[in-house]
Amino acid sequence: MSLALAAVLSTTVPSAGAADRTGLRRDAAALTALGVTGVQARSTGPGLVATGGVADLTTRRPVSPYGYFRIASVTKTFVATVILQLAGEGRLSLSDTVSRWLPGVVSGNGNDGQAISVRQLLQHTSGIHDDYPDFTSAEDFYRHRYDVSTPEQTVARATRHHPDFPPGSHWNYSNTGYVLLGMIIQRVTGHSWHEEVRSRIVRPLGLAHTFLPGSATLPWPHAESYQRFQPSEPLVDVTEQTGVGDNGEAGLVSTTADLNRFFRALLGGRLLPAAQLAQMKRTVPVGAEWEPLMPGARDGLGLFSRPLSCGGVYWGHEGGDSGWITAVGVTADGRRGVTVSLTGVLAESPDDVMHVERAESELVDDALCTRR
Repeated sequence: MSLALAAVLSTTVPSAGAADRTGLRRDAAALTALGVTGVQARSTGPGLVATGGVADLTTRRPVSPYGYFRIASVTKTFVATVILQLAGEGRLSLSDTVSRWLPGVVSGNGNDGQAISVRQLLQHTSGIHDDYPDFTSAEDFYRHRYDVSTPEQTVARATRHHPDFPPGSHWNYSNTGYVLLGMIIQRVTGHSWHEEVRSRIVRPLGLAHTFLPGSATLPWPHAESYQRFQPSEPLVDVTEQTGVGDNGEAGLVSTTADLNRFFRALLGGRLLPAAQLAQMKRTVPVGAEWEPLMPGARDGLGLFSRPLSCGGVYWGHEGGDSGWITAVGVTADGRRGVTVSLTGVLAESPDDVMHVERAESELVDDALCTRR
């Protein structure tokens, strides 16, 4: 090929990287068109970052591609990884009962820690009921946004209810199950779940921007997040809050770059022995009520699989809390990954939620299928 022809082709045919960037920007714009205040997305590859919307409705400053955000339930994948590392070291077994490590903690009202295994906690098949306080109005938010709950208090609230179903008989997402896993990590190691996450995952991978914040504020830069608690109320800036979900079911703060690195390392076999990674990827179907939000999803141990439009599946996790939504997807070999953070998700009806979820899933699918 002549140099002249090569020059013509380079101006008329976009490179694979350019196609990736164009698709990521298009999909980020689709999310802001649905009313999401701010979007940042990062795919693997140099410069594959897209942002959309604004980071602050008052100043209208742009969203930073390096912004911190609360990752909510994506924290569960970190906790599950620690549990599986401990299993690989022979320090616990996935078949251990909750009572083996936490005697008497899960009891009463039909709850029986002797009938629930560590595996069932990891896979949301324990039947343990969730009882989490939720903000119902702006006034309620301002009154309670700095409230905290200990793991013991969270489990005590849950066990005041009867189980949702007998252990192992069904699937239903349970935050309380991961609170118990955090307590088990403490009992086995003598350290808190987040100390073990830091020493076993964060430091070895160099995740310099992933941590348990320990305060109601986020480091700079970050986007503000907003929520409307009632249709007749104005938007509320909900960025500053402690919340109750920091006991292993949620709590970590991170960035898109750090989450991509963690999930690619996990699926690439750098954090778990092959046997434990295989266990993590043994899946069951999600509950019927979750199927519309996550079509074709199956749940492993702290990791969900979703079908790809270009064939095969990807692995990842989602998290959401008070105007934040985070989603991570990685190909089965860990080579390609994408993380998207949404702030100010003003989904005020089930249809709104469905539209945002579909647009978010399309962004992940497009990013992982490009150039495959």
